[in-house]
Amino acid sequence: MRVDAVFEGGGMKGIALIGAITAMEQHGYQWESVAGTSAGSIVAALLAAGYRHQELREIFETLNYLQFLKRKGLSRIPYLGSCYNLIVQKGLYPSDEIERFVGLLLLKKGIRTFGDLPKEKLRIIASDISAGTMLTLPDDLPDFEIKPETFPIAKAVRMSCAIPYFFQPYFLYKNKIPHIIVDGGLLSNFPVWLFDSKERPLWPTFGFRLNDETVPVRPQTVKSLYGLSKALLMTMMDAHDRFHVKKAEAVRTVFIPTKGYSSIDFHLSAAQRQELFDSGKKAAEDFLNKWDFNKYVTAFRSEKNNSFLV
Repeated sequence: MRVDAVFEGGGMKGIALIGAITAMEQHGYQWESVAGTSAGSIVAALLAAGYRHQELREIFETLNYLQFLKRKGLSRIPYLGSCYNLIVQKGLYPSDEIERFVGLLLLKKGIRTFGDLPKEKLRIIASDISAGTMLTLPDDLPDFEIKPETFPIAKAVRMSCAIPYFFQPYFLYKNKIPHIIVDGGLLSNFPVWLFDSKERPLWPTFGFRLNDETVPVRPQTVKSLYGLSKALLMTMMDAHDRFHVKKAEAVRTVFIPTKGYSSIDFHLSAAQRQELFDSGKKAAEDFLNKWDFNKYVTAFRSEKNNSFLV
């Protein structure tokens, strides 16, 4: 059966999404249109390019997350380097390594730009904090005088993964005015509605969300600019894990417990990655055991219950 999907990431916990994808594909679901935010944008881009669960699992199980924490030049100076990056570069670590990593994987499938994919196949969600709005890429690129079909997918993923303060943001320009583009999850917006229309759907859209309401509140010690930035980051990520999804979206969303792991835990062991994978697979299997497409349409997409799309 065909299915549209929206993947919301959680930084280093993204392998849990691969577990959920494994369960979906083993149940015979095929990906039609896909979208992603934050780490979910990496997964969505690779699915759109033709990767399947076996390949994705190998990539994420062997991935050295520390490769995304490379520093250059003055930024390598202890302590002063962190302050320099925060003040001058607007983030502790460059985000170009994410772009390089995703770009190489896409090229293996012969994909580079949005124009290399069928129209409507892929949407990447980012946040324009200069305008205070959610960006849907490539749809919103013409606002910045950019042709969507020529824009590199890996660059869009880089924007969506740019956790504020942690990774350096990307800049787009509108009327020569710079707009700061960062992590698509910053606005606490889970756009599982992205592929909806007012007509009766022919196939479902499923959301895949990493969250853990059991994540404890972590006290933060603030003694420096770096400490302040880290405290702000951890508070934001913890709050996002607890963000509430309204009922009309929750009934078609696979909620994946993330076992209390942090979105910026770059030292996940093989056992921890396996635990997250298993959590995602189980969550998807439990969801599918209860899912009834016709009941969903009757309850939420019939004419009298379709008002949330207006």
